Amino acid sequence: MKITPWEGCDLTVAAEIKIFVERSSPYSTFSRRYPILRLIKEVIDPALAAYINSLPLSYKDYISGGGMEFSELLKYVGFNVVARAQRLLLRQFILTSYSQNSLDRCFIATIESLIELVSECASKRPKKSSPAKGVTLNSQRKLGFCEFCGNQTEFSKFITEISEYAAKDNEFPYHEKLVFSDRYCSNHRPRLTNGQWYPLYRKGKRSLEQFNQELLRLRRQCAKPNKANANSGNGLVDYYFLKWMLDKNLTPVDIVDLRNIARFMTDYKLSDTKKKILALIHQGFNQSEVAQILTNNYNLPVTRQAVSKALTSLRKEFYINNDV
Repeated sequence: MKITPWEGCDLTVAAEIKIFVERSSPYSTFSRRYPILRLIKEVIDPALAAYINSLPLSYKDYISGGGMEFSELLKYVGFNVVARAQRLLLRQFILTSYSQNSLDRCFIATIESLIELVSECASKRPKKSSPAKGVTLNSQRKLGFCEFCGNQTEFSKFITEISEYAAKDNEFPYHEKLVFSDRYCSNHRPRLTNGQWYPLYRKGKRSLEQFNQELLRLRRQCAKPNKANANSGNGLVDYYFLKWMLDKNLTPVDIVDLRNIARFMTDYKLSDTKKKILALIHQGFNQSEVAQILTNNYNLPVTRQAVSKALTSLRKEFYINNDV
């Protein structure tokens, strides 16, 4: 299990999350001997209760459970429901109450860390396990997102659509059990059953580094939507993310949307140079001035014709809304 507390997370909660990760190896939601809820109760509950009690009353409206212990809430409501509910509450907080002070930043980082912990626990499988009677699916396979986009993996989607405990051998022909990928969705799986390569898999593999880079920038910008926070290393690129995302109303908990946006940017080749061009156009410069600024100030030898060609090639969705 890999959980990294967000920068700015409450120090006590962050320390207990690290202890939780160190002890979590044998624990899972499926284990009777090592139920993960017991570990949450022992390690996370005291630290989280202390943190919540230190908050002003107004913050407690944005925390799931209404005063119930965290482990009890997870027990009675379920991991996925708690994660979704807390994402909605955190989004509401950011949209309505976020004032960018240190207390707010700590609150967001702490809740983000808890959501990540809950999501990891929900998909964690026993270190050693055997399937229920009549089920031949490997229950230790991971659940989660496709490595290349915001879709669920084939295996995750399958598990969410059926009851694993009611599954019977005769419902799933042998060849179908083998083809569910726990790393990719149906759009990005490496091969067809006949061995032919999927072109979108190859495309996703080639652009994985850029996809992860764009996703990181998007999440950073969402965390502090009112200032340039993409931390790309270039002021114009950071300006682009700031202005382009202002009307999107997204937060770091909108994982599906952010992953799909990162995929969209990557697939349609929204390079950093094109982001700089769009940023300068939004600032009111014409194409000749954009070329001159990029050439003189950013060591990018670009002509007016190249700027025009780049703008023509861009999808309209990438242009910054002039109202923001």
